Amino acid sequence: MARAARQHLVRRLTSDGWSPRSDRLAVEEPLEIRLGGESFAVTMRTPGHDIDLVNGWCFAEGIIQAAADITTARYCDGAGPDGLNTYNVIDVDLAAGVGVPDPGLRRNVLTTSACGICGTTSIDQVLGRAAKPLEPGPEIAAELIAEAPDLLRSRQQLFAGTGGVHAAGLLTTAGDLICVREDVGRHNAVDKVVGHALRSELLPLRDCLLVVSGRASFELTQKAVMAGIPALVAVSAPSSLAVDLADRAGLTLVGFARGDTLNVYTHPDRIVTG
Repeated sequence: MARAARQHLVRRLTSDGWSPRSDRLAVEEPLEIRLGGESFAVTMRTPGHDIDLVNGWCFAEGIIQAAADITTARYCDGAGPDGLNTYNVIDVDLAAGVGVPDPGLRRNVLTTSACGICGTTSIDQVLGRAAKPLEPGPEIAAELIAEAPDLLRSRQQLFAGTGGVHAAGLLTTAGDLICVREDVGRHNAVDKVVGHALRSELLPLRDCLLVVSGRASFELTQKAVMAGIPALVAVSAPSSLAVDLADRAGLTLVGFARGDTLNVYTHPDRIVTG
């Protein structure tokens, strides 16, 4: 948590004039992901749960299929210009038999924390990479979906202190909260959640909901499908491509989950009322 936020002196203007104020800022730093010592991708993220992030990212990209496919994932010593450990570079060693992706797939361009995917990934590619199509069910109580955003918000400690991060959480259909992760990037928060589930040997998450604090993008929908999650709940709107993917993948996609109001965009058959 120490690196997730920092203090910064600001000046606030109110009707009474200017005044100094110490504010907490959510930290954003680059994380370089290396596979077998070779740089493969760089993403901006909020430091914390980086190993979960890397595991979840490798899984969502189709590089690994199980936690055992990674033998070690560790910070690189001497990664900084002064020879110190920056804790911003993680080297991943893949297990024997797990092939390193084609060098042409490397992300050599620094991606922002707002968008982990640069370029278009087709729905067919996502569906082809998913381990198994989403099956009908389970039943999900509308009351649980309505309560999910508030439950997520109650666990957003970093947001409470900074107001500058997104969150993702995993809920079982019985209403049990598995984990919540925060990050300046929505996609990073989801990767951290999926990475935690992967390392805990919980995948596929057939009896869970993925709840996100912002909008439902194509990328977040893709990550839910890859993890076998049957329902994605967002407090804001989904994109058109997210709806298209959810419809074809069999994912229940809920947007504008605010209090008693829900917009269900795809596969409403899972949701039960009363």
